[in-house]
Amino acid sequence: MTEKVKIVTLGCEKNLVDSEIMSGLIDARGYSLVEREEDATVIIVNTCGFIDAAKEESVNTILDLAELKETGRLKALIVSGCLTQRYKQELMEEMPEIDGIVGTGDFHYINQIVDEALKGKRPVFVGNPVFNYEEKLPRKLTTASYTTYIKIAEGCDNNCTFCSIPIMRGKFRSRSMDSILEEAELLAGQGVKEISLIAQDSTNYGTDLYGEYKLAELLHKVSQVEGIHWVRLHYAYPGFFTDELIDEIANNPRVCKYIDMPLQHSEDAVLKRMRRPGRNRDIRELIARIRDRIPGVSLRTSLIVGFPGETEEEFAALCDFVREVKFDRLGVFTYSKEEDTPASRLPNQLDEDVKEWRANTLMEVQRQVADETSRKYIGQVLDVLLEQYDGRSDVYIGRSQYDAPEIDGEVYVTRPGSEIGDIVKVRITHAYEYDLSGEGVL
Repeated sequence: MTEKVKIVTLGCEKNLVDSEIMSGLIDARGYSLVEREEDATVIIVNTCGFIDAAKEESVNTILDLAELKETGRLKALIVSGCLTQRYKQELMEEMPEIDGIVGTGDFHYINQIVDEALKGKRPVFVGNPVFNYEEKLPRKLTTASYTTYIKIAEGCDNNCTFCSIPIMRGKFRSRSMDSILEEAELLAGQGVKEISLIAQDSTNYGTDLYGEYKLAELLHKVSQVEGIHWVRLHYAYPGFFTDELIDEIANNPRVCKYIDMPLQHSEDAVLKRMRRPGRNRDIRELIARIRDRIPGVSLRTSLIVGFPGETEEEFAALCDFVREVKFDRLGVFTYSKEEDTPASRLPNQLDEDVKEWRANTLMEVQRQVADETSRKYIGQVLDVLLEQYDGRSDVYIGRSQYDAPEIDGEVYVTRPGSEIGDIVKVRITHAYEYDLSGEGVL
């Protein structure tokens, strides 16, 4: 009987890419990929281990799916990803429900792992996380056919004191430009129109391979791939944001005027304890330079509240910073005390209820900012990528170049008549916080 495999992906888009490569390998092996966990004889859980909440979700998912050994058809439960890279011994010793594990650098062995798990061997494939997608591997997209992600680098060398990524993903290592362009051409041939470039630290791309910052050149070359309409940049580390990169985003019509640049905080003392680049003045100058040279740019950032030693005054200053800078998109995380990170050993750790209050307060500040910033689009004509059709309301739902898939705003388009995956011109007539309403296809 052909085994039926279901891959459950938790965490970020980088994990999603890994899962899609495992899907491609499994499909090439001749196993059947299924949508429902209840139909699977093999389930692979691709886990996240970045913060406590993600680890808890991963463990709970594993335990929930393990019940299908009694109630369903499940014969083997395999766990992959960041959690296994970090806790391989603990998982195998404390969770007998697991039939095999694979780390972040070994998932290209997934077929061998499945075979051994089905034989009852409980394989462990967790080595040093050095894999970086140079070899050509099959990839089976699970996103919509018109949009996807390309991972341009792995690992990180920045060693922020709160972050466990280097523990789980290893040192920074860029993919070669040729391998990225080859993948982009393959994806475009499958109908992909929007490519989001992702890495733990995208702006550092190329320094290890080529001895210089190469992200601007990479953006330009990916945008030239026939069939690609939008190229989007994620996870831009502020310390490596070059003038050449700003110019490429500003002048290339196929590069989205959208920058996802996690800043983590605004106050000098906190940034220093986090071991982040620059200080408040440097951040403001960079943002001013970007906005001056890329008119209309949409800026997304993420911030951490409740970092060890963060005072009430520093948090109030962070709120003022958000009010003044007026980010178009913003995410807030409470500080998670991660073992084996320098920040976990810092004094003045804050209570969870204080962290939660600060997160909720800051998001309310951003809600008010977003209500204002979203109105700037009223009257503008935007290109909108159509993603859904709501038959009850007779409207399409899509995104402009200023909104990333799944995490940002939406555009509601009346006067339907196009197809899902089309990019159409829409005049914006109303704005509501994080979503926009369009009058119709022009």
